[in-house]
Amino acid sequence: MKKRIAILATHGFEESELQSPKDYLEQQGWEALIISPEAGSIRSWAEKNWGKEYPVDQTVGEADSSAFDALVLPGGVLNPDKLRTNEAALDFIRDFFDQQKPVAAICHGPQLLINAGVVNGRRMTSVPAIRVDLVNAGADWADEEVVVDAGLVTSRTPKDLPAFNKKMVEEIQEGVHAA
Repeated sequence: MKKRIAILATHGFEESELQSPKDYLEQQGWEALIISPEAGSIRSWAEKNWGKEYPVDQTVGEADSSAFDALVLPGGVLNPDKLRTNEAALDFIRDFFDQQKPVAAICHGPQLLINAGVVNGRRMTSVPAIRVDLVNAGADWADEEVVVDAGLVTSRTPKDLPAFNKKMVEEIQEGVHAA
């Protein structure tokens, strides 16, 4: 069955953390769409410099979470910092949790989950720089390459992408998860 996955990002996302999951999802025969507050295109951050631009498929205002099977939140420092104050983006994230659909977040991506108010009581991982933020928001943080909690998949850094991608696909194949 063909799945549709939303990848929520804005300028400054870590390129590998969007491109690798997108490619992996599309290798499954699924559709992976880039959703952003901005129309047109968004520019990546590729390790230490600005990377290439990626076309936006839908704006957050146009996107309907019920039309997607799962959500992916790439990291980067700039991307989640911009999105975590965007109420439309946070509402979009909350909708996936309300519908109990799989959500996958890597590196700094879990910062968005803090502002969306969905980490309390969840077992998670992230880049170590936001560990204290997650713990203060009520998460049970673990230093592991991938952590799954009722359909929520989290990973630490780009080196964890192979495990992140594999586990993300498993959770999407399982579908809706009871909290």
